Formats: sequence, C-alpha cells, structure tokens
Amino acid sequence: MVLIGRRLSAGELQAVLDDAAVVDDLLYGDLEDDDGEMPEPELDLGKSWHGVHYLLTGTAWDIRQGAGEAVLGGEEIGEDGGYGPARLFTPEAVRAVAAALDALDVDALRARFDPQAMTALRIYPNHVVEMEAFDYLADNLADLHRFYRSAAHDGQAVLLAIT
Repeated sequence: MVLIGRRLSAGELQAVLDDAAVVDDLLYGDLEDDDGEMPEPELDLGKSWHGVHYLLTGTAWDIRQGAGEAVLGGEEIGEDGGYGPARLFTPEAVRAVAAALDALDVDALRARFDPQAMTALRIYPNHVVEMEAFDYLADNLADLHRFYRSAAHDGQAVLLAIT
C-alpha cells in the first residue's frame, strides 16, 4: 500500500465535483487503455504514509484537525479502489492543513516516534518501525509538507489515494 496525491486546478476540481468518475482518470489515467501508463503522482509517500500519520496524530487511524488530516483526512470521493475511495481536500482545507504543517515542531515529532507503541498499533510498514527509521518518516513528512504548501500557494485542491 502506498499513498499518492495530485494537486487539482480549479477546472479539475469542478470536473471531480460534477462527476466522481473523473477521480480515477486523474489519479490512475485511462484504466481501459492497455498501453496507457499511470500518470506520475505529484506526491508519493510510498509505504511511509501510515508512519507519517502516526507522527502527526499519535494514533493508527484517528484523524485530528489540522496537520492530523494531512494523510487520512479529506472527503471520500469516487469508487473504492481496494483501500478505500480517494479523498478530496478543497482549496480551503488545503490551506488549513498547510498552515498546520508549517507550525509543526520536528523535535516534538521525534519525541512521539515510539517503535514499540507503533508495533503494538500495527503501524504499516513494519520494517520502518523495526529499523527505528525516524529520518525516513521525517523525509516523507517534508515531501508531504512541500506538496500541501505548494497547493495552498497556488489555491489548489488535493486528491489523495492509498493504492
């Protein structure tokens, strides 16, 4: 399971709101075209998404307002692709998440990194927890932060999906 994201222009946001089937085209390309390729995601947290969510919330699945919405928040939209539907963040929600991510204290996140607690909560992927790889999670959190900050700056919406 990996988390991918895409920033949406105003036109793309309207298309998604008008027809949720557009979500799959934007995230995955033309699934009917055997020769087609999946578009390159603008955000790819790989398998770090669950560990990043844990750092932001201190929980396995709970969503907390602000930065705690960055990974698993948003409004569900479109079909369930196997790991749940994609999630949509309006430009206003993107700005709120970006501002909350701006305010994060990396030292507080490092203090929250607890491999034993993460193992007990079955945080995915296990090898990250076992390796005590805070830096791996912190690097992906920085990518997530840049993604939201850029989308907020450009007044864009965001689509996220676990695939």
